[in-house]
Amino acid sequence: MARKALLDPYVLDVLMADLVGHDRAPSAYLVYLKLWHLCGGPRRKGTPLSLQSLATETGVSKSSVQSAVRRLKHRGLIQVRRSSPTAVPFYTVLTSWRRA
Repeated sequence: MARKALLDPYVLDVLMADLVGHDRAPSAYLVYLKLWHLCGGPRRKGTPLSLQSLATETGVSKSSVQSAVRRLKHRGLIQVRRSSPTAVPFYTVLTSWRRA
């Protein structure tokens, strides 16, 4: 059974142009979309995923995924938690453009 995660119009209308065009970071956009899909949307359930698995699932290099995760964290688009420094990261998708 396929999962469905409705995509906020902001992600296509604004975020894509901002990350891909302005920041010149298409890998960050791909990583954000993949995490959105895996999490089922913003602030829903998070997902544990290694950097290598995220690289494989998005089709970009592991170093590009690392850079993308840093950029997305810095912009407040994802939250990353680890139970220890060597643990698999747990990602939660955020929507910084929405107010609670």
